Amino acid sequence: MLIFMSCLLSAQRRLPLDSAQILGTTSFSADDYGNIYFYKNKELSFTKVDSLGKLHGRMLLITPYKVQNVQNPMNITLFSENAQQIKFIDQNLNEIQKIDLRRFGFIKMAYAEDLQQIWLLDESTKRLLQYNFREDRIIHTIPFPISFDEIKEMLIFNNKVYFIRKNQFLVYDLKARQLFAETVDSAVKLRRENDRIYIIGAQQIFQYLPDNPHLKTVFHAPKATNVDKNSSAYFEIRGNNVYLYLLK
Repeated sequence: MLIFMSCLLSAQRRLPLDSAQILGTTSFSADDYGNIYFYKNKELSFTKVDSLGKLHGRMLLITPYKVQNVQNPMNITLFSENAQQIKFIDQNLNEIQKIDLRRFGFIKMAYAEDLQQIWLLDESTKRLLQYNFREDRIIHTIPFPISFDEIKEMLIFNNKVYFIRKNQFLVYDLKARQLFAETVDSAVKLRRENDRIYIIGAQQIFQYLPDNPHLKTVFHAPKATNVDKNSSAYFEIRGNNVYLYLLK
């Protein structure tokens, strides 16, 4: 671990961003094109800047939203449990499409699988729904009788359902059978890169290894307030600065 961290530290680079852009950040994300995204829950704002700090878009929201990910910056997904709504926004943070979820019951969590289908976790009926929003058609309805309390994030891939619950990472199959569970302090979001699943916390990033189920720490920034990764680097917010660590 010490060797690993020393390699990362040698590649540290501070991005020239205005501290006002960073101050108050609740969560942040980095895409593969050099753009950084800041979500501030206090002012309900979502902002996009490039690696030089140039503003590329900003939107103000009426209710809290969760940013699913920015891996496809042309089509970013936002989900609001309060509003029971999904928004899709473009690379300039303009709204492309809005989906009202109230017709389904009470949706605890949503995950956009691609540009046609979303998965919906319906707390009112304890079901997992696969919904094609382009065709306005429910593809699958799957009973999912688990506790929905404190679920913060969901990702579905290869017939497995990944959850972040308060201080916990969980894996289920599509029959609602629990395959894996482990305590993860301050887990924030999930990220998939090909067949790799990452759990991103406030100060650490873990990789889930399904063949021999356990979590592997791949990045640790003990003084950070937020961390993230893209396909080529790790990022941390520390002291109102954003630092980049290139992957070796």
